[in-house]
Amino acid sequence: MATTELSVLGRALLLLEAFDSSHMVLKLSELAERTGLPQTTVYRHVVDLLRWGALDRAPGGGYQIGMRMVAIASYCPRARPLRDVALPFMEDLYEATHQNVQLAVPDGTAVVFVEFLTARNAVSVRTKVGARWPMPATGVGLAILAYSPAALVAAVADRPFAVFTSKTISSPEQLRRALAEVRRIGVAISEGQITLDAYSVAAPIFGAHGKVVAAISIVLPMTDSRRAAWAPAVRTAAHGISRELTGR
Repeated sequence: MATTELSVLGRALLLLEAFDSSHMVLKLSELAERTGLPQTTVYRHVVDLLRWGALDRAPGGGYQIGMRMVAIASYCPRARPLRDVALPFMEDLYEATHQNVQLAVPDGTAVVFVEFLTARNAVSVRTKVGARWPMPATGVGLAILAYSPAALVAAVADRPFAVFTSKTISSPEQLRRALAEVRRIGVAISEGQITLDAYSVAAPIFGAHGKVVAAISIVLPMTDSRRAAWAPAVRTAAHGISRELTGR
């Protein structure tokens, strides 16, 4: 649909959608460029979004997502019960590893991170709560996709692959091999896919009727000599969350 055919609400949502993990602060001209809306239209909607609290002015200039959006997102019925159940297991995993611990849910052909714990000296990652990433490029995405319906796997494989490093999965053949390995060992290992210095171990979380609903992961440095030994701990955390979700 052309931007000229969008309703007022549609244009406002398009502006909010322009922000992502790589574009957390945007100027008016950048919002216009990323949405295809005229800059005068962008300005009018930004004024309304600022007044309502959906956007805030960024300290260095430009605009960023407002705290009111964070408050509303916390009431999401899909994410909140999962986070409440998962957080104690995430904290245990964090105490065991003192590394990044992540929780993500599927959203179409991507994953959205709904909780994130990190240590001061942990490897730097580009993950943030609310961040959306393509499934093939993340450990949590591979863990979810390995136990998803064939139609979703086909849909992901048919889309262009986002490539971040020389190690990012970039073809349907690579993807299917990776998913087979996840099913074989019970965890997804993602080495240097987003940044070359990061190593992720992820395990799927199952809900009612054995449906995969999320994944938990740790992300640690490629230089960590113990990195391959953390798979049992991640599997145990995922199993515990699944058990709490299903009452088994």
